[in-house]
Amino acid sequence: MSVWVQVVQHLRPGGIETMALDLQRIENGDDDAYIISLEGDKQAALNAWPRLKACSDRLIFMNKKTGLSLLLLIRLRRLLKSLNANAVHTHHIGPLIYGGLAARLAGIKTVIHTEHDAWHLRDSKRRLLQQWIIARVNPMLVADADLVARDMQQSLGLNREQIRIIKNGVNTHQFVTGDKADARKCLKLPENVPLIGCAGRLELEKGHKVLLEAMAILDPKIHLVLAGDGSQRAALEQQAQAANISHRVHFLGAIETMPTFYQSLDLFCLPSFFEGLSLVILEAQACGIPAVVTHVGASHEALCPRTGKLVEPGSPFALAQALETEIGRTHQESPRHFVKQSGDLRATVRHYAALRNHCA
Repeated sequence: MSVWVQVVQHLRPGGIETMALDLQRIENGDDDAYIISLEGDKQAALNAWPRLKACSDRLIFMNKKTGLSLLLLIRLRRLLKSLNANAVHTHHIGPLIYGGLAARLAGIKTVIHTEHDAWHLRDSKRRLLQQWIIARVNPMLVADADLVARDMQQSLGLNREQIRIIKNGVNTHQFVTGDKADARKCLKLPENVPLIGCAGRLELEKGHKVLLEAMAILDPKIHLVLAGDGSQRAALEQQAQAANISHRVHFLGAIETMPTFYQSLDLFCLPSFFEGLSLVILEAQACGIPAVVTHVGASHEALCPRTGKLVEPGSPFALAQALETEIGRTHQESPRHFVKQSGDLRATVRHYAALRNHCA
């Protein structure tokens, strides 16, 4: 039996973390899979994200503090050797530094590193650090989108042949179409109104402020529901109240029944300023819900071209126009077909398994 270890910075709700969990959960075959989180402790993570409980016996937390830590590198090396790890898969630069170096020090031959976005490489210090660590760890490099691969080439001076593209995917057996009325009853949402939904952390870079400004422009019959929590929740609630739209904006907080959330919608919206290849776009579309998203990062690669709409970030007027047009539009084709062809998690799992076997 081979032992496959993924290394992430932390295990809080987010795209990278969801992908790591999905890869572990759906993995078939003989691999024994673990996830190591550099930051945090297990109990706090389980309390904050109940989804982790289903695989808690395969989660290891290193409780890393702020700053560089040679001791953490030593502890990781010992841990990987004690697990008899055959392959290490790192996500983002911090895990590459610690997990990649520890894997090489432990004599592990198969190291895979996935870049989930490349905008951080615009910073010269981060770019030099990533070049330095790639040269020493020499991992098999993966980009989760065509755009990320191109940015890696340009920023890091890599050849196209050095980067594999394995696109993110979602579980199309979990995210399915459903009864809209039942979903709204389950979530206690209004039944007879056009409903736009957004899912994600309530943080500045996610663009919720712009979405609320767009809501103030839209027809008063249209409602908005937000799934997720974050540091901006209180500010967003105050913004909705000041704009006299609080009765049309529903804050659900963090929820575990995400398929039900998407099934309750007429239209999904992601107004972010920064994104990689976003899973929530794929999840919504897998549930048959068309999407309006900002043209940032690799969002266009996750969007069904026949049912979706791209808008430039930061403009509440442009966003309101797109939302008003799309929420009343009838589509002959469901975006679910696009996700099954281009964003199915099982294909992602097969490609990573093949890459590990190739590297072994």
